[in-house]
Amino acid sequence: MPESSSLTDMSRVRLAVSEDLPRVREIVEAAYSPYIPRMGQPPQPMLDDYGARLAAGELQVLEDKGRVIGLLVLVGRPDSLLIHNVAVDPAAKGKGHGRALMAAADAAAKARGYGRLTLYTHVAMTENQAIYRHYGWRELERLDEDGFQRIYFAKDLPI
Repeated sequence: MPESSSLTDMSRVRLAVSEDLPRVREIVEAAYSPYIPRMGQPPQPMLDDYGARLAAGELQVLEDKGRVIGLLVLVGRPDSLLIHNVAVDPAAKGKGHGRALMAAADAAAKARGYGRLTLYTHVAMTENQAIYRHYGWRELERLDEDGFQRIYFAKDLPI
């Protein structure tokens, strides 16, 4: 996977660096804290160790005009590349940044030789489920994992 990919003249997805971690945590807090009342607990992305994700090369960020506005955590699995987290700063939503991050995940999967992407969302995050279905993701299974009710989705990539 290339270290960075250009989306426009003003935005790009790149591997995160340690200086990005405070901003990554801000985005995660802003994006996921509204779900706490609905779920009765902090969503899993709020509990994740982004320093470890950075060290493992799994954390990417979306920069727009020099400011980090989104993040993507990609984890290799034997059968797919898992989108462990995708988030955009709520202040920057509605401008195609989420689609740009998903396109970066597609490109990363292809570059790594995967024919499939997978992801999961919590059953209470109904908006996410609708978005994934709208973009052609299909539901694989529902599991109780790590204290969370998750719905796994998959998308096969053209060869």
